[in-house]
This record gives sequence, structure tokens and C-alpha cells, in this order.
Amino acid sequence: MKNLVSNQRAFFASGATLPISFRRAMLRRLRTALKEWEQPLCEALAKDMHKSHAEAFLTEFSLLYTEIDLHLRKCRWWSRTKCVGTPLKLFPSHSRTVHQPHGTALIIAPWNYPVQLLVSPLIGAISAGCTAVLKPSPYTPNVSHTLAQMFGAAFDREYIALVEGDRNVNTALLEQNFDIIFFTGSPQLGRVVMRAAAEHLTPVILELGGKSPCIVTADADVDIAARRIAWGKCLNAGQTCIAPDYLLLHSAVRERFIEAFKREVRSLYGENATRNEYFVHMVNARAFDRVSGYISQGSIICGGGCDRDTLTIEPTLLDVEDMDAPVMQEEIFGPVLPVIACESDEDAVRFISGRERPLALYYFGREGRGMDVVRRTASGGACINDTIMHVVNERMPFGGTGNSGMGCYHGRHSFEAFSRRRGVLATPVWCDLPFRYAPYKWFPFIKRFL
Repeated sequence: MKNLVSNQRAFFASGATLPISFRRAMLRRLRTALKEWEQPLCEALAKDMHKSHAEAFLTEFSLLYTEIDLHLRKCRWWSRTKCVGTPLKLFPSHSRTVHQPHGTALIIAPWNYPVQLLVSPLIGAISAGCTAVLKPSPYTPNVSHTLAQMFGAAFDREYIALVEGDRNVNTALLEQNFDIIFFTGSPQLGRVVMRAAAEHLTPVILELGGKSPCIVTADADVDIAARRIAWGKCLNAGQTCIAPDYLLLHSAVRERFIEAFKREVRSLYGENATRNEYFVHMVNARAFDRVSGYISQGSIICGGGCDRDTLTIEPTLLDVEDMDAPVMQEEIFGPVLPVIACESDEDAVRFISGRERPLALYYFGREGRGMDVVRRTASGGACINDTIMHVVNERMPFGGTGNSGMGCYHGRHSFEAFSRRRGVLATPVWCDLPFRYAPYKWFPFIKRFL
């Protein structure tokens, strides 16, 4: 690990990554590699998570192609030196800001979207002019191995290197002195990463998770709400960091919503979702046991079926009264959705504000009232009358706050995540005003202007 990081530092110090032409060439190479390895990666996703080709393309590859194309068009513009104003007291100097890449980056990705969440931050690292060490999750071994082959064939290790292994490898990597660490995972592991980064005062970007609330008001379009919530909760079998985690449901629309939700799940996955080819499985037995265990912590409204042999859990609505139960304290990360009675926006705001800050917030109802709830609460991102889709707009920042993370990325924000603005003051030599030098005989006069 030490030699790997040293070699990458030496390559970065050579200045090879700084020209915009090099960065754009590497972005094009990454796009070509993804195209060439798309089919093997889709096959690996099917083996590891039973993810269909259609869902793999939509949730993993399409976002990456769009992101790369945006950086190819814009990275030259984002990288340009910018002139800024200079106050009269600094005459005759002039000022500018330049974007400087952080240097050698460590990118640690999770298992739930193992291609997208590894490559998406890498796009920002390449665009900014960094080198990168990549660490995929061991919980999707086929994807991890295929990615290792892809990056090994496409890039020199002194520029971009992928390292496979378990948490011991993570620990060894975190002991090294990187210039920036980008981590996507749970808040618990985020704390581990931040403690390790503190040893070297390394800046971190943490994309974590949390319990993202979903509010359905009395004046919501119930059919649309049920369809979009069912889709957002069932996507990747709920193994999505921004999936709706619990539902604050107005009693006036409760029965209509439940019937509409059941109808939409049948529309998506048929009478038995656990046997549907488009329904993703839990990643492993441990995840299955954890999520299926939540079902006993409330009363089943619909769903509840589990098949440990295939690691599938039926989309489930769950009546929950005990707010201290693990299902209401831990991020579910599966297709189980607790339902809680909520009679007003005020109740929803109080409930959400009394808990850790989530990565996303979803509101179904009038847009104006939804914006008021968004303003009065804190979350990484938000949707009004939709779920998940805010992540698709590469022109908006994506990131958490508090327990759900720090920093943001996507589009220009990815470029800025892996670089820093550096102020440069240039002072000509043809004029050297004496007021700043001792014995400060001009001080009484200068004091009036400071």
C-alpha cells in the first residue's frame, strides 16, 4: 500500500495529470472502458445481486455516461483561472483564483451500486487532475473482480489503481497519507474513516445514509404518490441510500394509499415479487436476516413474505408504534417501509427535526407547502411529489448533512470536490509603496483608509 501511494504521489508530482488535454483523454478512456466492459459488469451484477440488465443500465451506467459527457464538455471551463477584484489598499496588485487538484485520492465504494458509486467520484477526480486508488466492496465479489480487470487493462497503476480485499485492506489503506478521501457507506464506517483521516489531517467527503422520511399529506395525489413511493422503495430491493425509509401518512388517505401501494407493487413485480426476474435480491444472508428481522417489530399491513434460499423479501408496509424499535432507529436498507400516522405538516416537521438528519426527504402534496417543509427541516436533498430522481440531475449537488454525510458531488460539484480554489496575488515591481514598512511613518494617514 505504501509503495502504491508513493508511486501515485510521484506521478502526480510529475505534473502529468495537470494538462486539460490529459484529463479529457483519460475521461474518454474511462468511457471507452465502461462501454467495453458493460456486458461483463452487468453479468457480474446479476450474479452478485440478481440485478436485471435494464436496472443495471439505468441505475449504474446511464448516470456515468451522462456524467462523463458533462465533464468532457465543461472541465476546461471549470479549470480556467478567474480574475477577482482587488481592493485599492493593495494597489497596484491584481488577484486571481486557480483550481488546484488535491493530489492522490482514496475512493472507497459500497456494495449497493458497486459500479456507479465507485466510478462517479472517480470522474470528478480525473476531471480535477488527481490520481486515485479505488477500493470496491468485497460484498459484491464478481463486480469487484470485473472492475479490477477493467481498470487494470485501461489505466497504469501509478495513475489509477484498484485494490480488492476486505476491511483489513480498508484499514491498511486508511493508514496511508492520502490528499483526499471519498467514502460512501454507513454512518458507523464513516466515523472510522474520519478518525483515520484525522491522523493525517486529510480532507474527507462522506456520503452516508440515514432514515429518509416520506410524507404523504391529505391533499396528495394518492395514486401518483403510491406509484412513485413503491418504485423508489423497491428499486434495488430498497438497498439504496436515498430510498424512502419510513412513511408519515395522513389518516385521511391511509386506506386509499395502502390499496394503491399494493396495486403498484403488483404492477411492478406481479403477484409474487420474490420470484420476479426484475426484483433485486438482498446482497447476502446477513443483510437478509437483518432486514427480515424488522418485520416482527410491527404489524404487517401488506407483504411480509421472505425466502432465505433466494435472499428475497417481499415489499412490505409495516404499522409501527414503538419509535424506539430498531426498525425506527436504524437505516432499513431493504424493501420494508414502516408507516406512521401524521396529521399535519407541523407534526411531520417536529418528527423529522427530532431525529438525525437524513440523506433525503420526500413530500407528496402541494408544492408550496412542500417547500415550506423543506425550508424548516434539514436533509441532504429533497423531492416534492417524487422519490430518488433528484440524484439524476447532474447539475444539482448530491450529498448529506450531519449524520448523513459531508461534502457533495455530481457534475461541477465533483470537479470542485477533488480540487481546491487557490488565491494568487501578483504585485508588479515598478511600484513599491512605503506605507507597509517600518517605522510606519505613514501610519496616521493610512489608518483612515483601513
